Amino acid sequence: MQDTDLSTFSPLERLVARAEQLMQRIEAVLPQPLQAPADWSAAIAWRYRKRANGCGVLEPVRHVGAMQLSDLQNIDVQKDKIARNTEQFVQGRTANNVLLTGARGTGKSSLIRACLHAYAAQGLRLIEVDKADLTDLPDIVEVVAARPEHFIIYCDDLSFEEGEPGYKAMKSILDGSVSAATPNVLVYATSNRRHLLPEYMTENLQTSKGENGEIHPGEVVEEKISLSERFGLWVSFYPFSQDEYLRVVAQWLSSLGLDAAQIAAAQAEALVWALERGSRSGRVAQQFARDYAGRSQDADRAAVARPRIDDVQGLSDGAEI
Repeated sequence: MQDTDLSTFSPLERLVARAEQLMQRIEAVLPQPLQAPADWSAAIAWRYRKRANGCGVLEPVRHVGAMQLSDLQNIDVQKDKIARNTEQFVQGRTANNVLLTGARGTGKSSLIRACLHAYAAQGLRLIEVDKADLTDLPDIVEVVAARPEHFIIYCDDLSFEEGEPGYKAMKSILDGSVSAATPNVLVYATSNRRHLLPEYMTENLQTSKGENGEIHPGEVVEEKISLSERFGLWVSFYPFSQDEYLRVVAQWLSSLGLDAAQIAAAQAEALVWALERGSRSGRVAQQFARDYAGRSQDADRAAVARPRIDDVQGLSDGAEI
């Protein structure tokens, strides 16, 4: 509403008009309810973000990292579990919320992206939510509850410290709220902590012994495991052996255009790379492959640009340039 000329108004009318203008300006800076995107077909993945004024929005992810299930090696058991659960979900059958835990860089996030690409044609969509915004999960679920698509709420590298508000919000969404679970929404979370909260040795001592000799775990321990237990499916990932690591390196190098001889020659450097990083994982293998392939491409370009021996000899014999 534009500011109007109040000179022709009565004192009471001027007061009312100014009050309306003031209320509109206040409402403009107050947090607004989460609105559904205007075009759900704009993307298969969305990211929930908070604006400076506190309003939340769902932003389309225009370029989702390309990853196929067949690209993921050495995690066949984990891949089968996640793919089966996701397929049940998009087909309208019962499925579980999933917690993926274990060694870093072993394919937890990549597996979720691969499932998104594999089942996007069947209506699977993904909404990424940061840990700091988990308190807004009920609003996000409310927006998508009536949609025909199936949504995975994706929380990457999830862990909590004592007293964080997102912990309670996540528990309520998973299992424990008054409202029933929304059939077209599941939560997939990755974490390096199996129970999502830090654990201390002293907590093992917080037990009590009843008269009949029964041992009751301390309530603090029960609270720590209550969230992870709400995930119906736990999938664990483990560090790669040397052979598994080299197979993943070979796969990445092959996808980047290197031939078998170049891949074989790269093995020693790949092992040194992993030793320097202190880890053998899919992520480390991919990082090495990018570095090695980039250096190989640079060497190939240099070889093409380097004059041949015959040309150099011709110049030395006085050939014209």
